[in-house]
Amino acid sequence: MYNTVVFDLDGTLLNTLEDLTDAVLYIQKKFDFPLHNIELVRQHVGNGIRKLIIRSIPDGEDNPRFEEVYQEFLDYYQKNCQVKTTAYDGIMELLKELHESNIKMAIVSNKAHGAVDELNEIYFKDYIKVAIGENEAAGIKKKPAPDSVFHALKLLGSKKEEAVYVGDSEVDRATAENAGMDCVLCSWGFRERELLEGLKPIAIIDEPKDLLKIIK
Repeated sequence: MYNTVVFDLDGTLLNTLEDLTDAVLYIQKKFDFPLHNIELVRQHVGNGIRKLIIRSIPDGEDNPRFEEVYQEFLDYYQKNCQVKTTAYDGIMELLKELHESNIKMAIVSNKAHGAVDELNEIYFKDYIKVAIGENEAAGIKKKPAPDSVFHALKLLGSKKEEAVYVGDSEVDRATAENAGMDCVLCSWGFRERELLEGLKPIAIIDEPKDLLKIIK
């Protein structure tokens, strides 16, 4: 049914929450801002790093030190994005089977492109050759705009009708809808299952291997 899978990264392939939380706490401590716990950070991820910082500091983008804080976060996270991050159980086995079945794969994330590229190189380079992060400076709008998904499909030589989008949040569901693609959501990510059910994807999967039943 599908020959291409476009994956979200955070909360879908990788559990990045602890490293993201540590980076948020780093800037909050450095600039003497109120501290957030991991559950609050979980609620704030999904719309890119800039939006995460807006939600993590007093007055958000109106804070006079916002750009300084934002750059400090990027510098810290780039150097520490893989300290506690791990692939979810069953992900490597899923990617191996998809690869052996000649299914084309890409990652599309709102995370900074440098971090996406580095994490893909560390964890998935044997299986995934196209990994796209936030790059609005190049005119590619971040999710839920479909631009980065269309860019990935073009690089893969795939059509949207042949592809399925796999993610873990309302941002992913909206991205798939805006791209005109089928969407599968995973329950092991950063959002509660009740929220996912309300988004009405074509399927909600509880284990990575469940995707194989949909693809094949």
